[in-house]
Amino acid sequence: MTEKSFFAGFGGQGIISLGQIWVYCAMKEGKNVTFFPFYGAEKRGGIARAGVIVSDEEIASPLVTTPDSALVMNGDSLSVCADILKPQGLLLVNSTLVKEQPRRKDITVAAIEATALAEKAGNIRFANMVALGAMAKLTGALALSEIEDILAHFFSPEKHKFIPMNVEAIKTGYAAARS
Repeated sequence: MTEKSFFAGFGGQGIISLGQIWVYCAMKEGKNVTFFPFYGAEKRGGIARAGVIVSDEEIASPLVTTPDSALVMNGDSLSVCADILKPQGLLLVNSTLVKEQPRRKDITVAAIEATALAEKAGNIRFANMVALGAMAKLTGALALSEIEDILAHFFSPEKHKFIPMNVEAIKTGYAAARS
């Protein structure tokens, strides 16, 4: 199994953190991983993207040029993700913020109201975790069986109080995901 994923949004949406947690989960599951982040120079609001590969086999290149799956967290990222996605690939769209449909008809589009679900759970800052849960379910790339332990190692001790909310957001996204 090899899953090449591309996550895109704007700075402040937790795209880079989502990618890091994604690879930590995969490493904990004994898989090979690559993580290639890219973000603009702006403090908040600039572009944020991450290419991630999870594989049972050795990975030759860390670059994700034609992903199997892509996550679009904002409207500006829709065309970028849809254009590079492989035919029959999965495009997961944060339908709270992305109202357009991609032009391509040879891909599978799944929508999740990541921002709205996170807001309903108490904080829109957990939208990336809602999306992580949905991506894990739809791609089958991660089992998420040790997510609490992974988050405990990822977050600094002063942020451990947010782990239960992150776990709940991930579970919400997993439960809400439908292709």
